[in-house]
Amino acid sequence: MHETTSLLIEVGALLFLLGLLGRLSRRIGLSPIPLYLLAGLVFGHGGVFEFKASEEFFAVGAEIGVILLLVMLGLEYSAGELVGNLRAAAPAGLIDGALNALPGAAFALLLGWDWVAAVVLGGITWVSSSGVIAKVLADLGRLGNRETPVVLSVLVIEDLAMAFYLPLVTAVLAGTGLIAGGIALGVAVATVLVVLVVAIRYGRVISNVMSARDPEALLLGVLGLTLLVAGVAAKLQVSAAVGAFLVGIAISGPVAHHATELLTPLRDLFAAVFFLFFGLVTDPRDIPPVLLPALALAVITMGTKTLTGYLAARRVGIAEPGRWRAGLALVPRGEFSIVIAGLAVAAGSVEPRLAALATAYVLITVVTGPMLARVPDLGWFKGWLRRRAAAQRAKPVPVAD
Repeated sequence: MHETTSLLIEVGALLFLLGLLGRLSRRIGLSPIPLYLLAGLVFGHGGVFEFKASEEFFAVGAEIGVILLLVMLGLEYSAGELVGNLRAAAPAGLIDGALNALPGAAFALLLGWDWVAAVVLGGITWVSSSGVIAKVLADLGRLGNRETPVVLSVLVIEDLAMAFYLPLVTAVLAGTGLIAGGIALGVAVATVLVVLVVAIRYGRVISNVMSARDPEALLLGVLGLTLLVAGVAAKLQVSAAVGAFLVGIAISGPVAHHATELLTPLRDLFAAVFFLFFGLVTDPRDIPPVLLPALALAVITMGTKTLTGYLAARRVGIAEPGRWRAGLALVPRGEFSIVIAGLAVAAGSVEPRLAALATAYVLITVVTGPMLARVPDLGWFKGWLRRRAAAQRAKPVPVAD
């Protein structure tokens, strides 16, 4: 009885605190993710107040949070849209991976960590935060801008890449070796392809099983199917997150639209729990020693991510201001970076400082990213662009002999 009482008090206090922090973040115009992480650091291992009774509850809630983040992401796209975006944005996706994953992997090796930590850190620095970026674009009124589809295409490629990366990194973290990792990747690729084919050809059949007219049945059906498939995927060593993503892709039409509306509050709740839990299991005393490396890594990869968006926008003929808006919009890292770091922490087979480095890194990028996204709208930056354009026009045109 005492344990249950302590659990209720701790869970209630932390959820109420998350609500206050979410409201504060909207007031100051920043993502709530860094505030949730900081709350976890305060009340977790080595924090000012250490809550122990609720840790198991938040561990389960964090797992559900990852699953809901991924299924909601899948609901945003039909299988056909996903395939079309994959074809169109594949070159930009390759540039994105090379410019942002390789610096993270190289940085881990420079710190003296092993190749497993390098694979994990490469994924952490690679993937931008879809949630933070979508909010920033909406807040700045850029959803209708010409460069916005370029930004979204890069994000979709990254999300798809995660469907292959997460099973591979899960196998690597488990220490199953290169062959087992390759098998896990092959299973993941085959699973994704099968689900895409089923979604394209039989998506209506799957959606018709659920009724968009009955909210209660729809919520229970979609949530139950998502957790079931995620659990089966985890059993097959494919990754629960990938299984949830594929469920979202397979559901389409009015069912997907209504499921999105019903699941959004649950997604927000458990996503907040996920970020809080990552902070709870990270000892804040481990952060100061890695703060300078995290800052250096953030500066490097914010630059490479900006270059990614700039080159992707230039490739499709976007003007100079739009290229900078696209590049700077892609800077924030968030949910996927923490998911990857969370897998590493759960496995317990990587460098202990990785969790602290990832937390500091995400905090830096998610706080500075929305600020940098506003830079192209500032007067001095517009003036610099005009002077640069005038200087380019004034350059003599070479004449052939």
